[in-house]
Amino acid sequence: MKTSSKIFVAGHLGMVGSAIVRKLQREGYSNLIFRDRRELDLTSQYAVASFLSSEKPDVVVLAAAKVGGIHANNTYRGEFLYENLMIETNVIHQSYLNKVKKLLFLGSSCIYPKLAPQPLKEEYLLSGYLESTNEPYAIAKIAGIKLCESYRAQYGCDFISAMPTNLYGPNDNYDLSNSHVLPALLRKFHEAKMDNAPFVVIWGTGTPMREFLHVDDLADACFFLLKNYSSPEPINVGTGEDISIRDLALLIKDIAGYTGELRFDSSKPDGTPRKLMDVSKLRQAGFTHSISLKEGIAAVYEEFRKSLVLA
Repeated sequence: MKTSSKIFVAGHLGMVGSAIVRKLQREGYSNLIFRDRRELDLTSQYAVASFLSSEKPDVVVLAAAKVGGIHANNTYRGEFLYENLMIETNVIHQSYLNKVKKLLFLGSSCIYPKLAPQPLKEEYLLSGYLESTNEPYAIAKIAGIKLCESYRAQYGCDFISAMPTNLYGPNDNYDLSNSHVLPALLRKFHEAKMDNAPFVVIWGTGTPMREFLHVDDLADACFFLLKNYSSPEPINVGTGEDISIRDLALLIKDIAGYTGELRFDSSKPDGTPRKLMDVSKLRQAGFTHSISLKEGIAAVYEEFRKSLVLA
């Protein structure tokens, strides 16, 4: 991938897409193209076909997706399945038709079975039942992986798939109804501190184990894979380290400077008991993350506080 390569980053305004754009720009890539959803509806076959046939990018990074936490995934099941399937199908198929040299599809750790052995190896895909709360999203992501794999097998396309673990970082979603656990906790503790609330309610039992990767580390990994990885198999991207939701809450509580009590609402779903990625394949390829969880959350919290001051 040359610095002169024309690169289309789908989803450039999101947390993942914006991090990838920053990374490409830092590395000297300036021939970048993107459109926001008002300019280009990725669920429209006609719109995507017209855009890619006129722009003819060399490289496509598919970071666009309809995303959310447990509540959003479970509530908007039809939307999550339909919109993600349409985005993937349109972008991947039109990338083939327009002779894109390299495509990176970003999946999710939720593709793996709910009760798969830990840590999660790439070969565990399709070996068991999915977690029910995010099954539609997972099925859509699995379809994207299989599209890349099948277009490689049938047409020789250099289309690859990366499976990130739980992400956090700049441009995250802090909506308490639709966000993921880490940004939701960060906002809850900040607001509780500002309001002098005596306690913070946390969904679930606090026992599930989760792995978290700063989105800038993911962007570094994506850049590395675009330059160095070409294989039909998906590759995990994570830290290889996990933490319980309870301990995550305590860490965020400390970083936010909140002194009240934690209360766990066991009537809310826990989701998958544990999701830890096996990242040995990525490490063997030559990449390891660099941002620690405490360091990353502290930086994100500072950015979050500043955004509230400026709002």
